[in-house]
Amino acid sequence: MKLKNIILSAALLMAFSACDDLFEPAIENHKQSSDLENMPSWAVGLLGHAYISNPLGENANSWKFTDVATDDAVSNDIGNNYLKMATGSWRSDNNPMDNWQYLRASWQYLNQFLAISENVEWAKDKVASDLFKVRFQGDAYGMRALYMYHLLMSCGGYGEDGQLLGIPILLEPETTTSDYNKPRNTFSECIEQLNRDVEKAIEMLPDEYGDLAEGSVPPAKYAQMGADLAQYNRVFGDHAKNRMSARVARAVRAQAALLAASPAYSAGSGVTWEQAANSMAEVLANLGSDPIANIDPTGNKWYEEANAIKEMKAGYNRPEFLWRSNKNESADLEKDQYPPSLFGKGRVNPSQNLVDAFPAANGYPINDPLSEYDDKKPYANRDPRLTMYIIYNGSKAGNASSVITTAVDGTNNDAMNKFDGASTRTGYYLRKFLDMNVNANPSNTTNGYHVKPWIRYTEIFLGYAEAANEAWGPQGKGTHSYSAYDVIKAIRKRAGVGVDGADPYLESIKGDQDKMRELIRNERRLELCFEGFRFWDLRRWKVDLSKLNETVKGMKITGTNYEVVDVERRDYKDYMYYGPVPYSEVLKFDALIQNKGW
Repeated sequence: MKLKNIILSAALLMAFSACDDLFEPAIENHKQSSDLENMPSWAVGLLGHAYISNPLGENANSWKFTDVATDDAVSNDIGNNYLKMATGSWRSDNNPMDNWQYLRASWQYLNQFLAISENVEWAKDKVASDLFKVRFQGDAYGMRALYMYHLLMSCGGYGEDGQLLGIPILLEPETTTSDYNKPRNTFSECIEQLNRDVEKAIEMLPDEYGDLAEGSVPPAKYAQMGADLAQYNRVFGDHAKNRMSARVARAVRAQAALLAASPAYSAGSGVTWEQAANSMAEVLANLGSDPIANIDPTGNKWYEEANAIKEMKAGYNRPEFLWRSNKNESADLEKDQYPPSLFGKGRVNPSQNLVDAFPAANGYPINDPLSEYDDKKPYANRDPRLTMYIIYNGSKAGNASSVITTAVDGTNNDAMNKFDGASTRTGYYLRKFLDMNVNANPSNTTNGYHVKPWIRYTEIFLGYAEAANEAWGPQGKGTHSYSAYDVIKAIRKRAGVGVDGADPYLESIKGDQDKMRELIRNERRLELCFEGFRFWDLRRWKVDLSKLNETVKGMKITGTNYEVVDVERRDYKDYMYYGPVPYSEVLKFDALIQNKGW
């Protein structure tokens, strides 16, 4: 017994002596900022958070389809948060559009990264280390500008005192001792900060990444740092493609300028339509001295040709893409959006409102007698984009080119309102983005390749057209070689709209700024449909409240009878041109002013 007690006591003594952290907590694997200065792979992880939180989405399947909260579509999913928002449940404590929390958190990571990046040894080679520092810092500044733009779009608005506000501008990392109760800066101050960050990104980053060929000389700003070809390719070569670049940063600045010059913000932003047009033109200069001549002829159907997407080299873009996601192989989009007969859930149902926005094949709006629109054959002789983007009654879809019957007397679940949760509520299904070679049958699924553009040149062209028309009129060019009219002519010609290569409707309005504005907005609606623009466009244009609350309509087809019917009412209030600051944040910080009405 004594021997047993001695052994037990010795064991306990060894345990206590070996486990000091029973009384003194062991050092945990938590890194301080200073630790990361000697750990470049960890330090760059802070920058990596910027891409994890990219508000444009990480991959090809990250479509939010906010269109179902507009006049362009509804969802057949009664639990859809955008549906609930559009029909009366949008509140500052129930906001499907909220991006405040995760973008502000990632903003902190960027500030932490910028604070330590100067002291990190990024490579043993001194020149390469300096090049990496410049690249990573430029990346951080560009991503911070992107965050600012998206936060202003979702949270910018007028306070009760009538001042247009943005977000609190924080340029240093916060610590446990920081004062978190910061007021919002003005909208114009936020735009100024965004522009400063963009300028730093442009100064530091290349226009585009990619290996330089043997015998090439690195750009002057890097050659002045002592970079040779090998060092340049090591830092800015092919492996870095698709990161924030100078041309992407310019595009973010142009997007922000268009927002700031728009009617909802112009009174407090200090940004003019001319400035917005010039910013857009600066981006379009990527396409050469004559951007109109270099518009991608297939840019309005960039999602087609799955094999071309499959073969696309990492980071390389087709002419339509300025910035994009990684390609993705899946059938997820098709499973969500195919009609039920193709094993889909038919989640996004385009509206009759949107269908009516597609002109006749000759280019005239369908409410114009010259369009020769026949309401008994509503899909005949229409803008080819209607068939490209929307599945309507009698369309063919799927890899077997099945005929989709959406008429209420259809015999399967494709019929309008036939089956809750899968059938269309409007008489239409989504075609855009989908690979019709995908088989969504769960017992025999075949995937397709998808890619998501984060910024398309068509968006930039249309942004230029909008701003140029407001600044200089339909045919004014400012200091550039092309006008709003020239852009719209090229985009409609690419779409196949017009008669024998001519566009008589466009020609008839080319001297009328108001009618050109209406046409530009409609072309933006069509070209960018379901890509997440419509919700924000209606608000920055400050359209009449009746337009925000326009009832979504559908087409009820019985035999040969076509009847336009109401599908879903909207319930937006007059203060909902601007989104809210999260209620939880306003509760915590009394210096944080909420937007008026929320």
